[in-house]
Amino acid sequence: MLKPSHFDPVSSEIFSKQLKIAMLVVLMAFGILILRLWTLQIVNGPAYRAKSEHNRIRLHDIPPFRGMIMDRNSEVLVDNRPSYDLYVIPEEVQNRSELLDRLSRLGDLDREAAERILDKAGSGYPFKPVCLKTDMSRDELASIESHRFDLPGLMIRVRPQRHYFYEGLASHVLGYVGEISEAQLMSGQFPKNRAGDLIGKRGVEWKWQAQLNGIRGGEQVEVDAAGRKIAMVSRKDPISGANICLTIDKRLQELAEKSLQGKHGAVVAINPLNGEVLALASSPSFNPNVFIRGLDKKTWQDMVLSKEFPLQNRAISGQYPPGSVFKIVMALAALEEGVISPEEEIFCNGTYSLGKGTYRCWKKWGHGKVNLHRALVESCDVYFYVVGKRLGVDRIAQYAKRLGLGKETGLDLGEESSGLVPTTEWKLKKWGVPWQPGETISTSIGQSFVLTTPLQMANLISSVFNGGHIYRPQTTKWVKKSDGETLFEFEAISAGEAGIKPEHLELVKKALVGVVNQPHGTGSKARLKDIIVAGKTGTAQVIALKKEGGSKREEAVPFKFRDHAWFVAIAPASNPEIAVAVLVEHGGHGGSAAAPIAKEIIQAYLQVPS
Repeated sequence: MLKPSHFDPVSSEIFSKQLKIAMLVVLMAFGILILRLWTLQIVNGPAYRAKSEHNRIRLHDIPPFRGMIMDRNSEVLVDNRPSYDLYVIPEEVQNRSELLDRLSRLGDLDREAAERILDKAGSGYPFKPVCLKTDMSRDELASIESHRFDLPGLMIRVRPQRHYFYEGLASHVLGYVGEISEAQLMSGQFPKNRAGDLIGKRGVEWKWQAQLNGIRGGEQVEVDAAGRKIAMVSRKDPISGANICLTIDKRLQELAEKSLQGKHGAVVAINPLNGEVLALASSPSFNPNVFIRGLDKKTWQDMVLSKEFPLQNRAISGQYPPGSVFKIVMALAALEEGVISPEEEIFCNGTYSLGKGTYRCWKKWGHGKVNLHRALVESCDVYFYVVGKRLGVDRIAQYAKRLGLGKETGLDLGEESSGLVPTTEWKLKKWGVPWQPGETISTSIGQSFVLTTPLQMANLISSVFNGGHIYRPQTTKWVKKSDGETLFEFEAISAGEAGIKPEHLELVKKALVGVVNQPHGTGSKARLKDIIVAGKTGTAQVIALKKEGGSKREEAVPFKFRDHAWFVAIAPASNPEIAVAVLVEHGGHGGSAAAPIAKEIIQAYLQVPS
């Protein structure tokens, strides 16, 4: 036995030193283990946990069905169809190059684009499915499905895709959908949407985006090591978006668009008693289906920069001088202000002189003596030159605004233009020069600076025949959730009262009936056998025409300088059901180019035999 007295002090010191080294090694080893454990558990824990879960449980989005849009007779105009989309899970792909080669052959895949998508996805979560192609054809789908067994990592998903049944029909009303932008996502206005979602960009699709959208669903699926589905863990069904019924009559809309084929212009038909829009056509038009797959930059620029302006809704944002349709405003203003009596006759010899200027009537040799009734029926310019001089431009503007001109009608589609009703103050502020008397003369027949939209013109004639009420036009009849709950139901909305005396409205109404039904009436081509139609023609000069052609025959004038043709109409005159405004750009005379279109629309809506 070793006794303390026998202890070797040198051996003890060596032993103590070796023990300390051993303890240090052990501590370092534990430190490394703890550090590694911290890295695995704390730093990379969420990613490994997600990967682990994803290897066993996969989460699938279930996009909702976007609500249907139908016409006033419940005929479906817009619905959804299945889109078969091709996905791959990058980490399950054994040979990426070989897979892409095969998909290029089987599914007409854009190989270069697919490479870029996979490169980008590889830096994120390689276990997350990546979409390589959307909306495969049935042939492509069948070809890929038949080879699924030797294409690991491949997935086919089905999602609803927007579908416009009638191509370009009512496209300016329906609008279109497009992919949500990053700015829209960041705005917080689309809390139910994610990157890649399609949202309403224009028209009804835009107006009712929140209601049409629906609520996304999802499911948890247990899969095996090869990614095959084993069992459904949980599922939350999506909720379809609300359905929308429009006030538009599909049959009438088709007719309106057909009447504008090959022309630039617009047709608006409304219910004069409540503001329901029955048809709203703008030509040329576009096919909303082309926006669903996404447009390349060139196609988009070609569409936006086209001189045809197919995306412009001419019915509500096109601004045109109203021509002689404006004489309705002039007549009511003159009667209300008492500057002329219905019986007073003014002599028209074909010209009117003011200062150094000479202003012509459309009838070269004049109308002779005309009173208010005949002046409207035959659209005498000289009569309204005299009336305009007596009123002055500011009083003319006052009545034009009371009748709904110079401001937006409030249509529920947005993108409206306000038009323009000039005043002396407006010109001084805009151009810095005083109003000239000759400009009042031009304003009196709807020229000079006056600008209106076709929708405003339909509202104008409606207000004359409905007692002076101005209604806000609307295109939506009702909006209902998928469970039947009503979110919106049409009610007439007043946008003001013209405040015109009934006896003065009656005088103008009688004259507008004469425009269509009396001898020498300028709107005789809108006449119907069994229905009394009232209306007013307009032929709005393009300013450059004077420089180019003066009194040339229409066909001898370059197309871009020809007059715009207007016709506004309402029927039946005694109990109106439909008001129509027709505008044909560079169409020539309103009586010959626009009146027959209005007649056809009225005839179809009232189902009058031809």
